[in-house]
Amino acid sequence: MMKYQVKCASRFRNMFHDDAFCRMNNHAFCISGEHRRIKVVKAVKKLFSGDRTFYMKVLAMALPIALQSLVTIGVNMLDTIMVGRLGEEALSASSLANQFINIYHIFCMGIGMGASVLVSRYWGMKTKEEDRASEALKKTICIMTRLTLSLALLFAVVTLVIPGTVMKMYTTEGSIISLGMIYFRYSVVTYFFLGMSLVCTIVLRSVGQVRMPLYVSIGAFGVNFVANYALIFGKLGMPRLGIAGAALGTLIARVFEAGIICGYLFFIDKAIGFRLKHLFMRTGDLVGEYIRISIPVLVSDGILAIGNNTVVMVIGHLGVAFVAANAVTSVTQQMSNVLTQGVSQAGAIVTGQTLGEGGREKALNQGYAFLGLGLCLGLFAAAVIRLISGPVIHAYEMSPETVEIAGQLMDAIGMIMIFQSANSIMTKGVLRGGGDTKVLMLADNIFLWLLSIPLGIAAGFALKLPAFWIYTCLKIDQVAKAVWCVFRLRGGKWIKKISTGRN
Repeated sequence: MMKYQVKCASRFRNMFHDDAFCRMNNHAFCISGEHRRIKVVKAVKKLFSGDRTFYMKVLAMALPIALQSLVTIGVNMLDTIMVGRLGEEALSASSLANQFINIYHIFCMGIGMGASVLVSRYWGMKTKEEDRASEALKKTICIMTRLTLSLALLFAVVTLVIPGTVMKMYTTEGSIISLGMIYFRYSVVTYFFLGMSLVCTIVLRSVGQVRMPLYVSIGAFGVNFVANYALIFGKLGMPRLGIAGAALGTLIARVFEAGIICGYLFFIDKAIGFRLKHLFMRTGDLVGEYIRISIPVLVSDGILAIGNNTVVMVIGHLGVAFVAANAVTSVTQQMSNVLTQGVSQAGAIVTGQTLGEGGREKALNQGYAFLGLGLCLGLFAAAVIRLISGPVIHAYEMSPETVEIAGQLMDAIGMIMIFQSANSIMTKGVLRGGGDTKVLMLADNIFLWLLSIPLGIAAGFALKLPAFWIYTCLKIDQVAKAVWCVFRLRGGKWIKKISTGRN
């Protein structure tokens, strides 16, 4: 028995020296390597659609949306520059008052983007079930409009009744509070026009009408400039109203914008067919569906806004140099992100319309193509940030410490932007367009509150890491969400069935 075991062991060892066995073994390894290479190539190919029409459609939607975002950034910068000439107190007062108005803006974005999920889906359904889809679309706009106007009324009452209390939430300086109260006095009606122009713009985008809102925004920019110039400084025969003139100038621009956009949607547009009489239609059968799909978007955006403010508060406690460096880099980050925002909204619209037409498999393939777009845009943004970071930083007069921190922040932003671009297009675009709003609400806030904020606080205050790592920790949720989105996309569970509200 012992001799037999020795003989078998000898034969087994000799197998490894046999040329035939080696060739077979190497061939097996080659097949395995080739198989892995094929899988990688297939995975990469999925990220790039061969359908040129798809990319043209996305580009036709994304570019006007991105340009409109640039116009909005320009309006905000214009207001800041003009009011800044009145002095630091006026600038601080208008800035803090607008912080409260921005809360309303964020809620309206949540209402509008939530409604967009339903509107784009119903628009896609019109080819198969025109009557049911058209009625459901009108009911969605009706519910959205009622919510927006109700919210505007609430904010207007608060601004009118307790403007001082609102200002005291942001500052204890008496002079700034007084000027802020003046700004609020002339901003009470603004909520209604701001909210309606915003949500109606989103509805028009959801059915593919993206150019008209862009043209109106450019016109509103011109109106805002002329009104501010005349009313703030007393030019063109107008009285000099100072900070009140800034509020009135913004109101006039909002009236102009809302008047054209809402007037077009309610009186001229024939594709959607929504009219003022539909504001009084019965919507009870669709309210549940609207709440299921849209309210998580509203809650998610609202809580994320609070979370982002918390991130700003953490940065605010890291020292004057860190705050100044972050202020310098934030504008660069906003500018480099506008195209991603445009593609994100285009992703939600295209996905919703495709699913409405019944193209589940097509929507899945488009989802991978959008992921590829996100990665490419992120790499492009990172490269641009890398190129312009030096000139941007040295355009400001700052201490050597602040310059050093700003450079580190630019490096961190460039790296984070790759992941942020990919996950923004997926979470705010494709997955949201598929109706996966409840899961997205949980994911957004879990990654932010349980990962980014605790790690950022630990990096900044406990570990006292360099600025690069502090900022990376504060934005690590962008990396985590990008990875999570890939698994969510592959599973296909993000595609939700949406009802038209009646059997």
